Amino acid sequence: MTDSAIPRLNTHFRLQWEQAQDCYVLLYPEGMIKLNTSAGMILSHIDGSRNVGELIADLEVQFPDVPTVAADIRAFLSTAQEQRWISFD
Repeated sequence: MTDSAIPRLNTHFRLQWEQAQDCYVLLYPEGMIKLNTSAGMILSHIDGSRNVGELIADLEVQFPDVPTVAADIRAFLSTAQEQRWISFD
């Protein structure tokens, strides 16, 4: 994936904050995926207009003490794409 690629949530999933679970979840017709804090944070920044580079830049500002944040985001985005949670334009 390149920095200019724009991630989009797959239309079969809906990201939602679940108060009862105290976390983000991905809802889909057959069920729900409970996300860890990092996954929820990354997916919550995917809005269909920001590219990977912008997404990383936004999260680097929020987490300046995490030197591997860019690599962690790329690894998660790759996994999310493999799981078909997201796709890239």
